[in-house]
Amino acid sequence: MRKKKYIKVAKEVIDLEIKALIKLKNNINESFNLAVQQILKCQSKVILCGVGKSGLIANKIASTLSSVGTPAFYLSANDSSHGDLGSISKKDILILISNSGETNELKNIIQFANRNKILLIGIVSQKNSVLYRSADIKIFIPKAIEAGSIIPTSSTTSQLALGDALAIATMKQRNFKKKDFKKIHPAGSLGAQLKTVEDIMLKDSAIPFVNENVKMKDALKILSSKKLGFLLVRNKKKQTNGIITDGQLRRFNQKSQNVHNIPVKEIMTKNPIGIDKNELAAKALSIMNNKKITSLCVYEKKNKFKTIGVLHIHNILQSNIS
Repeated sequence: MRKKKYIKVAKEVIDLEIKALIKLKNNINESFNLAVQQILKCQSKVILCGVGKSGLIANKIASTLSSVGTPAFYLSANDSSHGDLGSISKKDILILISNSGETNELKNIIQFANRNKILLIGIVSQKNSVLYRSADIKIFIPKAIEAGSIIPTSSTTSQLALGDALAIATMKQRNFKKKDFKKIHPAGSLGAQLKTVEDIMLKDSAIPFVNENVKMKDALKILSSKKLGFLLVRNKKKQTNGIITDGQLRRFNQKSQNVHNIPVKEIMTKNPIGIDKNELAAKALSIMNNKKITSLCVYEKKNKFKTIGVLHIHNILQSNIS
């Protein structure tokens, strides 16, 4: 095949899969609603199973459901007949995915589910099949032309899209938010981008507080001991009203030889920039870049003058946030 025809093949494959998805979309009915309702009511686990390419899709759907708050796992159809059926309890929901609905490896699982009254959701493209007849909730995927004629392509694309739809529908109903997503995705680049300011801020004794009336000679000792390159200045009400940075001190030293006896409040920059503890750390980095600063005060809700933490750009970079 000449290279210029490869693009034509790619477009033909995608066109066939788009047609399959359109047929699937037009076929979504009350069975989908019932499946979502049962998944939401499930008090145990959602178990997905398939054979071959459908098994791979089932594995991916299980991962997606788990990632958005629905405990789910993939069960190997082959292993289930050799003891793994014991991992299914009566409170579980079983989702079997099969294009034909007649795969031999699934029949033992279907019999087990029916015998033990385990709710069975069948995702299948053949109404005259064991799976379709046996399922408590039948989700029909219309037959589609496979892009490669002999291998699952359009059919598995439809299965995957349907699984994504189930996951997103349950996620929205559970009101699953970014903060929930972060709890079960603590690692990796995605987890890093979901970290909040509170997750990485310095707090308590690490905050470099100094009273506004303290002389600079004493403030410098605190600046040196905290090793953050800045001091937060507070008044007698313990409200944050200023900030002093290394850079400010260097510039002030060039103008005055007697900086040590000057009160902090005469050197500080008033009204330092802050951020709410619940904001994403990525937003904090954006503020720092835009304002050309390296630190932020952290407050809670609208109480902007009560500093509960500080965020230095090093904290952000060390957390792999960009």
